[in-house]
Amino acid sequence: MEIIQAEKNDCEILASIVSKGNKDVADLLDLNINNAPKHPSFCTSEWILSDFDRGQKYFISTENGVKNGCVAFEQPNKDTAYLNRLSVLPEFRNKGLGSALVQHIIDFSKIKKVTNISIGIIAEHTQLKEWYLKHGFNEGAVQKFDHLPFNVLYMCTMKYKTTIQAFNPLRYTSFGLAEARRLP
Repeated sequence: MEIIQAEKNDCEILASIVSKGNKDVADLLDLNINNAPKHPSFCTSEWILSDFDRGQKYFISTENGVKNGCVAFEQPNKDTAYLNRLSVLPEFRNKGLGSALVQHIIDFSKIKKVTNISIGIIAEHTQLKEWYLKHGFNEGAVQKFDHLPFNVLYMCTMKYKTTIQAFNPLRYTSFGLAEARRLP
C-alpha cells in the first residue's frame, strides 16, 4: 500500500471514493439528498475541487494500482488541523487502510507542527466513535444543528492532554460550518 498526495486532476476518483465509502452510513441512518445533502455519500467532484481551492490537501491510498481510500487535511491556523473526508472503499475495509490514512494525517500534522487534530462525526454512529477513540481521539461536545438529521460529535487529539479541558468543539469542527468557524 502507498499513500500519496492527490492533485486537482484526481477530483473524480476522490469524489467516487468518498461517495462510495460513505454510502453504507447513509443507508444505515436513512440519510438522503433531501435530509442530508452535504453528507459525504453525496460527494461530487465539485465538492473536492472546492476543498482544493480552500487549501485542503488530499491524500489517496493505492494498492496494486487500485485507488482505494482517501483522507483530507485542512489547517485553518498554525495549531489546528481538520481530518476530513476519511473514506475507504467497502471492499478494502478491515485491513488497516483507514488506520494508515489517519496515521498519515497525524504524521503530516507533526511535520506542520500542528498540536490539535479535529474531526466531526455523526454522534449516533457509535462504532465510528469507538474506532476514533482507539486512534487517540478524545470526545468533545455533541452539537445539534437544525439543518442536519443527526447530532454532530466533535473529537480531537491534542499534543498536550492537559489542554483538553479547554477544548471548544465549535472551534475545531471539520464540517466546514460557517457559524462554527467564525468563533474566536
